[in-house]
Amino acid sequence: MTFDISKITVPTDPGIYLMKDSDGKIIYIGKAKNLKKRVKSYFLKNQNYKTQKLVQNISDIEFVLTDNESEAFLLESNMIKKYRPRFNIELKDQQRYTYLRISDEKYPRLLVARRTKDGKFLGKGKIFGPFTQGSSKLLTIGALRKAFQIRICKTLPKKVCLEYHLGNCEGPCEFKDAQDRYPKHVASLEEILKGKNQTKIFTKKLEEDMHQAAELQQFERAKDIRDTLIRLGSLQTKQKMEYIENSDEEYFGIGIQEQSATVMNFRMINGVIRDSDKFFFDLVGDNSFSNFLYQYYSTHKIPKHIIVSEIPENQKLLESLLSKQAGFSVKISAPTKGKKKNIVNLILKNIKLIHTKGGDPGLVELKEILHLPEIPNIIECFDISNHGEDFAVGSMARFVNGKPNKSGYRKFKIKTVSGRDDFAMIGEVIQRRYYRLLEENSELPDLIVIDGGKGQLSAATKSLQSLGLNLPCISLAKENEEVYVPKTKKPIVIAKSKPSLKILQHARDETHRFGVVYNRTIRKNQIK
Repeated sequence: MTFDISKITVPTDPGIYLMKDSDGKIIYIGKAKNLKKRVKSYFLKNQNYKTQKLVQNISDIEFVLTDNESEAFLLESNMIKKYRPRFNIELKDQQRYTYLRISDEKYPRLLVARRTKDGKFLGKGKIFGPFTQGSSKLLTIGALRKAFQIRICKTLPKKVCLEYHLGNCEGPCEFKDAQDRYPKHVASLEEILKGKNQTKIFTKKLEEDMHQAAELQQFERAKDIRDTLIRLGSLQTKQKMEYIENSDEEYFGIGIQEQSATVMNFRMINGVIRDSDKFFFDLVGDNSFSNFLYQYYSTHKIPKHIIVSEIPENQKLLESLLSKQAGFSVKISAPTKGKKKNIVNLILKNIKLIHTKGGDPGLVELKEILHLPEIPNIIECFDISNHGEDFAVGSMARFVNGKPNKSGYRKFKIKTVSGRDDFAMIGEVIQRRYYRLLEENSELPDLIVIDGGKGQLSAATKSLQSLGLNLPCISLAKENEEVYVPKTKKPIVIAKSKPSLKILQHARDETHRFGVVYNRTIRKNQIK
């Protein structure tokens, strides 16, 4: 049953919206300048299949208001990292998001925050981040501890340890004056972790404090502040080195095919292609090239120049956010001629090759996951629709290149099975379908999908064997979306975000819908 949007009050402010399923789990997070206008658009007619699937799963929508669109952009990104909803863009390296934790102890420690699979943080204390792999803060967590005299011992000892003698800790375990100063060290560390600009502000304040202490002839205090400044100087040097290494360019190309996007990138260092990667995501809701780029640079180092095949929406906002995150000016451009245009064209040529080979990235993925002999460009899916003992029909949906081919759909009246024996009915339908194709010398599918579990799969494979056919055949069990293959006890579990599973689900749902409509028609005619 579709969620009734008229029953809730949707604000017109900027902010984010969190769509939840019947279990209260967040399945999609989006942002909007005007929440009411954006959210209501989901419930209009003529949405693509994948957006329809999202809407069918909505049971509740929660809103978080922000002051402006920029804040909504940031909040959306952080919430996606935290909850990882299945309909949002999820990069392959989402796990590279790292958070730091200042522990909730008498004398707190600085730790890497660990998270559970559902995004909840382990341990008590204040969380800071997210930081990326390669982030200066993460690389220098040891330097941060030293700079702010933060203890590293798991259990507070009774006497000072080696860290004290090395000058990395003031020894709050033993000395009263160190205990008094410790909260100030922790407060200063928190300020640094809140943002890059805080480092300069804090450094300036320390310099003022050092000069003041020297004027008051508090030479010991002035020396301690000087040591902290030296450590901070080392920290900032590493940050600057990072920026120098990242001052080159990164190129992106995007190709749209039906309801999916393929993105490919080249990382260039000193004018040479050093790395490349491919990404796929569904065009659902706010999933866009702009959103992809922001998510991508939450886990990767940001270059000064981002060269793209097409300018993303919210270009200026995106440039502003990335510049703030990087600490230097970031520009996004789409070249029209010259060497840069040639590199972009090369990326687009590669994307075209991917599309030509696979039709849909999910099909290529299916071939790899199921170990099929070839890409399943033709998929035929079967289901049995039962309504009492007297009304049972079979249905088949045909997919070509990952898309429904409705002229190839077929329906079957059950002829040889009485009662409610789904296994036998599947066996009958499979035998009739492929006996006819063999008789007509028609094209056979690359993959057969059965709606059901092991029993239905076994019945289908027996019918295929009786015809002397050895076609790839699997079943998709609806309860946990598990994929069963012949001669294998354990099912294959495909991640819900994978395009391969979405193709199987689409085929299964279409077959079920087609069968239910046919069953209903038969029952109506019988009553008449």
